[in-house]
Amino acid sequence: MKIGVFGTFMSPRATPEVIGQVGQRVEAAGLDSLWMGEHVVLFDEMEFPYPASKDGRLPVPEGGGMLDPVATFGFLANATSTLRLGTGITLISQRHPLYTAKEFATLDWLSQGRMDFGVGVGWCKEEVIASGYTWEDRGARADEFLAVTQRLWSESRVTHEGRFFHIPQPCRLDPKPVQAQMPVLVGGHSRAAFRRAAQYGSGWYGFAINAGQTAALLEQLDAALAEAGRSREGFEIIVTPLRESDEELNAFAELGVDRMVLHMGSQAPERLDARLRGLEQSVLRFA
Repeated sequence: MKIGVFGTFMSPRATPEVIGQVGQRVEAAGLDSLWMGEHVVLFDEMEFPYPASKDGRLPVPEGGGMLDPVATFGFLANATSTLRLGTGITLISQRHPLYTAKEFATLDWLSQGRMDFGVGVGWCKEEVIASGYTWEDRGARADEFLAVTQRLWSESRVTHEGRFFHIPQPCRLDPKPVQAQMPVLVGGHSRAAFRRAAQYGSGWYGFAINAGQTAALLEQLDAALAEAGRSREGFEIIVTPLRESDEELNAFAELGVDRMVLHMGSQAPERLDARLRGLEQSVLRFA
């Protein structure tokens, strides 16, 4: 089981110097990957609470915000050489496939094949609407998004006429990703997410769950894969745990989880040192 780390880079603390040092130190520690989430804008009032915090709010410092993952990964691609870079998650319900396919193909090109494209429909209704899209049909739009994106990455010329996206004249998107198949890791714990992962994904990403919940969710995923004529053979299971302990990590390993993405926590230098030492021990245990 490989060990990665989830870093929530936020202004004003996440300066270019801090980000570069974090990337290099995570790579030097032997960690498999560095992951980032995405939120374009934040809201004081939301219809649905943030599912990974007790108070339902994103833990963002006053006057700060989350850095854009595409720009930050471009910076990290230059600061590192072997570390994989993953999105947990890219909010495809509020993105256009043309620009997104171009951005991530370019990132894969610049990083020489180190991108993991984690995707999901998201939970923030207000953000989807502010981005110019509708909330109720976000799942169907995400399906079409993935179909178009994967064609843009693999075909020399693409046209498309769908419910949500239209490319009426043949177009070329270059450069293609360095990876013959950039990993598409579908996040979410719903039946629709499992069906989407089985249809379009090379893996599934579970976030803020424990080993018991993961076991139950993997049963649903296995059923969706079977319906699609697939199995977990060659299909990655990636999890960011709700709690981190030796017992929990062992339980995840026994479930067949391929990669654990553990929270980095504070990026203050004195606290990061201690955290990286602990993560190094986890890498050694599961090597």
